[in-house]
Order: sequence, then C-alpha cells, then structure tokens
Amino acid sequence: MSDNVRARFPILSETAHGRPLVFLDSAASAQKPDCVIEAMSEAARHCYANIHRGLYDMSERTTQAYEAVRDDVARFLNAADRREIVFTKNSTEGLNLLAHSLGSQLRPGQAVLISALEHHANIVPWLMLRDRLGIELRVAPINADGDIDLAAYEELLGDGRVALVSVTHMSNVLGTITPVKKLAELAHRHGAKVIVDGSQSIVHRRVDVQALGADFFVFTGHKLYGPTGVGILWGRLPLLEEMPPFLGGGDMIRSVSFEKASWADAPHKFEAGTPAILEVLGLGAAIRFVEELGAEAIEAHERDLVAYARQVLEKTDGVSIMGNPVERGGVFSLQVEGAHPHDLAVLLDQQGIAIRAGQHCAEPLMQELGVQATARASFAIYTTRDEIDALAHGIERARALLA
Repeated sequence: MSDNVRARFPILSETAHGRPLVFLDSAASAQKPDCVIEAMSEAARHCYANIHRGLYDMSERTTQAYEAVRDDVARFLNAADRREIVFTKNSTEGLNLLAHSLGSQLRPGQAVLISALEHHANIVPWLMLRDRLGIELRVAPINADGDIDLAAYEELLGDGRVALVSVTHMSNVLGTITPVKKLAELAHRHGAKVIVDGSQSIVHRRVDVQALGADFFVFTGHKLYGPTGVGILWGRLPLLEEMPPFLGGGDMIRSVSFEKASWADAPHKFEAGTPAILEVLGLGAAIRFVEELGAEAIEAHERDLVAYARQVLEKTDGVSIMGNPVERGGVFSLQVEGAHPHDLAVLLDQQGIAIRAGQHCAEPLMQELGVQATARASFAIYTTRDEIDALAHGIERARALLA
C-alpha cells in the first residue's frame, strides 16, 4: 500500500519511547483511518439521537444513517437480503447469540464440532451449551503444519450426530486460512449447519457469504479498521426467522403485555436495547474505506507482506515460525531462542515496536503446539516491509540484551 494509505491513519505518526511507532498488533485491534474518526465525531456533534423511536427530524436522520450501514454490510458481504445482517457488540456476542438461540434447538445426544484452531470465543459458548443441554463437543485436530485434518474432520461428522459446525476462517495464532467452503460442503452432506468465525479473515480478504457456503458468519468491527463495541452476525434469513431471540428488552418486540410478549421480525428481534449508534456509523465508514481501496489491492499487499516476512524472519537468528499452513494470512506467531515472549514484547516496545505476547485467547491451541505462549506479529493495510525489517532487527537487539 502507498504512503497515502498510511497517511489516512493519524496514529501512525505517533512515537513510542521516542521512536517511530511500528504497530504490529492489528490482529488484536486495528488502527482507525481518519474517515472513521470523523464519521463518529461528526455524528456526535451534529446529528445524534436515539434511533427507530423518535418522530423528530434528528432521530429520523440518525435512523436512516444507521440503517444505511446495514445495507453497506449486506453489500460488503454479498448477503442475499439486508435482513440477514444483525448488529452485535462483537464476534464474541455473535457466537454467544448463536450458541444460545441456535443451540437451544439441539437435544442431548447431538454434537457441536469445532477445530483445534479456535479462539476462546468459539470454544467457551459451546462448553456452556454442552453443560446446559448435555450435548457433545467434538474437536477436529490439526496437522503438524497447522491446517485442519480434513480426513479426521469428516470422520467426526460420520455418525450423523453433529448438528452444528463452528470454525474459524483464519487462525489468530498461526494465520491458517481454513478451507471453509470444503468444510461447509462436508458438514452439509452430513446434515450439520455451519458457523464461521471471520474475525480475522474479514480484514485480509474478500468475503462473499453466498459463495462461502456457510449458514452463519460473524466478524467484529474493531479489527476491520472500525470502532470497538460493534460486530456483525450474518445468517441465512430462513434460519434467523426460526431462531428465538437472545436478549429481551426494547426494540426487539412486536408487542408486550404482563402476560406475554411477541417478537419483531429478524434482524430486529436479535437487537435488544439501544445499540452502539455511533459505532455502527463508524463501521459503515470503515467498510466504505476498505471498498475504496479494493479487495484485489488489499490481498496483493497481504501476499507480499506474508512472503517477505517469512523470508526475513526465517533468516533471523534464533527465530522459529509456528506453523506452515497451506495458506497463511498476515499473522506470524514466533518462538525466539533465549527470550520469553513477554520479555521480548517489552524489549521491542522500548524500540517503538508493538507486538502481542501470550496465549492469544487460544489456550487449547497452545497446549496442542506444546508452548506456553508465543510472540505474535500481525499485519494490516498500513504495514510496510520496512516495519518487518524493524521487527527482525529489534529481535536481534533484544536477544543481545538477554544474552
């Protein structure tokens, strides 16, 4: 990406410990372009009101702007119908919504299948459902390279008891891009519905939910250059219509008495209470920004960075890259000889380089990999080759200090 793209992110001109900021933690939360910041600020300054309820001009204009973002998201995902777009707080809430509302239709003896690559957000809700309903939770293993073992995955589907498959589209630890279309085909062949956690993939590639073949897809706004506090659940409309609501309260009802309540149609029956209005407007600005850059340019930039980072890091003394998946997004988890990931992160921070260190909310995967933690560098559209070079040199300096 050009310097013009980096210039759209005001925070990238900041310094850290007196050095130029090298931000390599975008998988946790990406930085925000000026258009997102301005969209939220302008709405707060000039056109803020609660939505869907007010009959005055400002409320109606805010409602129109808010609902226009639903159209933006539907276009961005190539959803078949704008009613398939549910606003949530984040991916975690979207997955919990599905575990509660879709999961409530399961019965003892049925199973949910996930993979060994999953974030806690795609593990814990299913554990809670297992404990509540007495269902089985199955885990598809990964191979030595960090890809899902497709033969084992299909075998776990084989007895017909798996009602739901919930898998990541891209690992936040290994960068593994999973073959979701193939996974969905196999699951549907065995009668299971498919949920995809797109928290990481949505940033790195074009997502067409109709082509993907899954039944549900979730992502979170703050990883897509938008604000925190807003996420998206896409689901096939007939399935959303069948599902009971997740939360009760205002705006998700058709009518209420002290004896009973009836629900609004999808998507509103899943959107209880006053939503994150400014954050939704910020997400709309982020989506339009990404569309302006273009999926092809973003993906080309990503491929270049991943190839360059592998080349540089493999030549850096003491560095081991975790995983070697068939297809990798812009995430590298590292083990560095003689440096605990936490110590490495602190020493890099002193050089102005921000990385992540720890288990990355994927403790079971860490156990699978046989490590306590990793150092993780993750990329975005504003990441440059020079920043990857800075990371490699920073690791060398950190190792020298720890020697």
